[in-house]
Amino acid sequence: MIEPSEEECLDKGEPTVSETSAEDPYILHLYVTGTTPRSTQAILKTQHFCEEHLHGRYELEVIDIYQQPELARQAEVIAAPTLIKNWPLPSYKLVGNLSNLSRIMVVEDL
Repeated sequence: MIEPSEEECLDKGEPTVSETSAEDPYILHLYVTGTTPRSTQAILKTQHFCEEHLHGRYELEVIDIYQQPELARQAEVIAAPTLIKNWPLPSYKLVGNLSNLSRIMVVEDL
């Protein structure tokens, strides 16, 4: 099997980790189920965390999987709430209870 050269990999237009900067916003998607208490709590906790730790450096999109099930399918969301960090790389998913969000995000180097 022939491996692609480094130049071929970089020509795809996708930024590499070294091309990201501290000024690039974190891209977060929070998948919830309607306006349930658990969804409301997940939204509030995520917003609070982002304002406290990422103030001015994040974009948070809240997606109701009842209203936009196709987005949940595309992101392979199997439970809610699910918080997905899409940028900067590496991306990761946090599924379920977001009560320990601060501790988990610190481990993930936010």
